[in-house]
Amino acid sequence: MLKYIISKTRLPETSVKNTVDLLNQDATIPFISRYRKEATGNLDEVQIGDIVKYKEEFEALEKRKKAILKALEEQGVLTDALQVKVKACTDLTTLEDLYLPFKKSRKTKAETARKNGLEPLAKIIMSQNANDVESIAFKYVKGDVKTVDDALEGARHIIAEWINERTDIRNNLRNQLERYAMISTKVVKTKKEDENAQKFRDYFEWEEALSRIPSHRLLAILRAEKEGFIRVKIEIDKIKALENIDRRIIKSENACADQIELAISDAYKRLLFPSLSNEALQKAKEKADESAISVFAKNLKQLLLGSPLGEKRVLAIDPGFRSGCKIVCLDAQGVLLHNENIYPHPPKSDSIGAIKKLSTLTEAYNIEAIAIGNGTASRETEALVKKIKFKNDIQVFVVSEAGASIYSASKIARDEFPNYDVTVRGSVSIGRRLQDPLAELVKIDAKSIGVGQYQHDVDQSKLQKELDVVVENCVNSVGVNINTASTSLLSYVSGIGPKLAENIFNYRNEHGVFTSRNAIKKVPRLGGKAFEQGAAFLRIREAKNPLDDSAVHPESYNIVEKMAKDLKVTLNDLISNQELLKKIDLKNYCTDTVGLLTLEDIIKELEKPGLDIREEAKVFTFNQNIKTITDLVAGQLLPGIVNNITNFGCFVDVGIKESGLIHVSNLSESFVKDVNEHVHLHQQVIVKVLEVDVPRKRIQLKLHK
Repeated sequence: MLKYIISKTRLPETSVKNTVDLLNQDATIPFISRYRKEATGNLDEVQIGDIVKYKEEFEALEKRKKAILKALEEQGVLTDALQVKVKACTDLTTLEDLYLPFKKSRKTKAETARKNGLEPLAKIIMSQNANDVESIAFKYVKGDVKTVDDALEGARHIIAEWINERTDIRNNLRNQLERYAMISTKVVKTKKEDENAQKFRDYFEWEEALSRIPSHRLLAILRAEKEGFIRVKIEIDKIKALENIDRRIIKSENACADQIELAISDAYKRLLFPSLSNEALQKAKEKADESAISVFAKNLKQLLLGSPLGEKRVLAIDPGFRSGCKIVCLDAQGVLLHNENIYPHPPKSDSIGAIKKLSTLTEAYNIEAIAIGNGTASRETEALVKKIKFKNDIQVFVVSEAGASIYSASKIARDEFPNYDVTVRGSVSIGRRLQDPLAELVKIDAKSIGVGQYQHDVDQSKLQKELDVVVENCVNSVGVNINTASTSLLSYVSGIGPKLAENIFNYRNEHGVFTSRNAIKKVPRLGGKAFEQGAAFLRIREAKNPLDDSAVHPESYNIVEKMAKDLKVTLNDLISNQELLKKIDLKNYCTDTVGLLTLEDIIKELEKPGLDIREEAKVFTFNQNIKTITDLVAGQLLPGIVNNITNFGCFVDVGIKESGLIHVSNLSESFVKDVNEHVHLHQQVIVKVLEVDVPRKRIQLKLHK
């Protein structure tokens, strides 16, 4: 296993070995990367994630090897040489090629020919020594084999199967597909005018090298094919491919060679090309999936680590026209205090009543900020709110509603607010997203947030796995207040999981807030391992021991206490005291298990304990004169917010229903390798309008610097 992982990651052997040992002890990625740096050689979360990936890949390969060896043994065909080959395989493709001749498949033409006694004839032909093949074939005309042509055809079916099973031929054709395959599309004529097909019209007739097609384009083409709008074809130079096979098999110029040439053509058309072209397309799809999943993961990380307003009292508005605007008032911890509706927009147009109500509520509940959802009637509601002269200084934010409707109808929302309908729950979610995006967004299935490209077309299990890792890493990098966190947030803490999260939540409700990290051990079924993995990521505000509200692991408390003792000060005196911390000689505190890497992390944490790595939330204002796509004109400079990032560019909300696209070519004057190096989600930017296509509702933008 170690050799396999090292060959894939190029990481040092000691780092890989120690990381694998920790993973086998059920340690989590956040715990290992943060608190076991000496063991791993300071590997980060991404490197440890790669070790996890290739460890699982190796284990899957070994499992498949065992299954194949068992099947071969049961068939009585497992030789020592074959066993050595199987065990030496380092990838699934080679392994499956080895197993191919022994697979118990459905009834094939070759199997039928064997039952008709034609395998000896096939061997004679393959020997390429006979000249009068028809005379030899005549001897096999009996039973279901009625003619010489039947006999020769049956023999060719057997030869075609042998050709199909040759690893060298399969690998040669794979290489040609990998290097030269073209993917082309044709529109299904009966669907050409279909309204739903129009979004794919760029691909009604398309051709491109399969090796160079961008992930987003391949996924779009495959979706269009799945929906029945186009047909997709993979092609290579057939003549060249057949010549390559001919050279490997045909060694004579007699009648046998003629039969083998026919068999080669049959093998290529019926067996090799359909199988391997599908394999090539599947590999291209897997590569596209990886790219799309990577984009989604980067976007999700940026979204989860979005700027929190913090513990401020918030009035949240879910805007609407006919149904009105749902208002909720939340305290600094996100607890619902009040809810009601206002109707400032048509058809009721009671803006005066709405203004009075908002003024009254902001005063009654000491509101410090207003959060407005960015859906229908958002701009109109924002304009209304900004007209109001509040007595206090109240900040107004427009908040993304993506996924809020999913949350409001979920079991989590029903359990939180059993006595309120979906509109109230949705409004609460909008307000809480402003207070703490991470704490609120973890309650929603990440796939529903909509910050990726073609997320419904990629491998869903791989996507879910990757997104779970992202959420876990984000939650643990920020830390969690155990006394206010929801079960959803707690479940992503290192070593905790859904069941223990529920136990913590129930214990807190029954016994009151936790006053120390040690008290966490009293939670039912939370054993030593879970405490080791999770304690440092769980924070206790205003605890007796100040380290309980820091990222210092309880296993290192004695080190910090010794530092304070050596300096003849208390823990409280030491924490946040730059002068004292600079006096500490870390070499005096190194042990067999704790080195300078861990000690340096401890000092950083003591300098600013519990520091939130996220930026503060900032107020943003759209151009108030732009209300619909028809208000846009080429050349305009507009403020906007990046609301999605893909491999081909990023989308920007400029305050209207349709988001505009900044294509990669318009992000920078120089080559753009990674969009994320130029913009990030929720970044406030200035864009220049390049082109507006009103019928197709498309807006082309350029990043203005």
